[in-house]
Amino acid sequence: MDKLSYTSERRTSAWSTYLQQIDRVTSYLGNLSRWVDTLRHPKRTLIVDIPLQMDNGTIRHFEGYRVQHNLSRGPGKGGIRYHPKVDLNEVMALSAWMTIKCAAVNLPYGGAKGGIRVDPFTLSEGELERLTRRYTSEIGIIIGPQKDIPAPDVGTNSKVMAWIMDTYSMNLGNTVTGVVTGKPIHLGGSLGREKATGRGVFITGCEVARRENINIKGAKIAVQGFGNVGSEVARLFQQAGAKVVVIQDHTATLYNDKGINISELIKWQHKNKNISGFSKAMYIEKEDFWNIKMDILIPAALEGQITKQRAEIISCKLVLEGANGPTYTDADDVLADRGIIVVPDVICNAGGVTVSYFEWVQDMASFFWSEDEINKRSDKIMIEAMVNVWEKAKEKKCSLRTAAYIVACERILMARKDRGIYP
Repeated sequence: MDKLSYTSERRTSAWSTYLQQIDRVTSYLGNLSRWVDTLRHPKRTLIVDIPLQMDNGTIRHFEGYRVQHNLSRGPGKGGIRYHPKVDLNEVMALSAWMTIKCAAVNLPYGGAKGGIRVDPFTLSEGELERLTRRYTSEIGIIIGPQKDIPAPDVGTNSKVMAWIMDTYSMNLGNTVTGVVTGKPIHLGGSLGREKATGRGVFITGCEVARRENINIKGAKIAVQGFGNVGSEVARLFQQAGAKVVVIQDHTATLYNDKGINISELIKWQHKNKNISGFSKAMYIEKEDFWNIKMDILIPAALEGQITKQRAEIISCKLVLEGANGPTYTDADDVLADRGIIVVPDVICNAGGVTVSYFEWVQDMASFFWSEDEINKRSDKIMIEAMVNVWEKAKEKKCSLRTAAYIVACERILMARKDRGIYP
């Protein structure tokens, strides 16, 4: 493989983690392995400068990205992240994981991702809007409903998507609702989209728990991250009779062995924007999160959270990856040796992109479905994808992650092979 000049040498970088995952699946791909380097080379990488006039009249410059990793199976699909630690290697990895994810659940998309290196909470709403609109104008040359369809990610939301849709539409001269997903309902958004990722984690988790005879009722759940994904999956597990005993976000780690009241915590979080200050749980040290006795662990924050050292001490039977890339490759090996099953991100958290696909389809047809229809269709796709990966893991005697990559890479590389190289 010809190494890319602009990638990180660190084996702990998100891109390196992705490459190690591709290395592990290559031997299973047979004749398609001839094309596997396609997956190690992003198709298109755009870095943009975003000048922003601040409210006080000064000018600041922010670094923005949009990466289209692979478009062999359709237009790019992937979120936009606003975070102070966003960098090119992270965005590349996230776009690559989207390629795998879309193929694993058999959606007609390739993988893409975008981001701005900024702490959105330090900007006023006006500054955030101006930042978003300038970023949209800069990446507008490569996005579009048949090219690349962004969506919300860490630090962005439906309001940001509305600004992107409006900016893109104004530049074209007509309203194009299908350029992004995760929009407000009244601007062409889909019912069920906001809760879709958390719901998908719950649905796939229950399917694997059933096959492994893990009883959800009374199970102790640990959730890292309490945004759209963490809060919804916690709510659904509690509703199913599980006890969510520990929750962590960037401000606090809450513990209650009898179970944290999720509905009350969600109300607190909506009001205060974080979980710190919630009075009906004990506060513990950040690193103690990994020592709590648990049956199911749900990392639903950022990548690179389950290290080899943490993998050696966690007590769970099942890991459900609500975040993208939360587990390092050497930690995966430790978990496998310990008999802990990992439901990989590319299947586990694919509910969000599945309902994003539904939103895009509805926008194209200008015909919208009920939330019940959306949930039923999404649950069916998620369960079928999970069963397909489970059967592949049994056939190949490999982990669920490797099985998911086998299924996805076969679909991507078959498309690449049959399309050929132009010119």
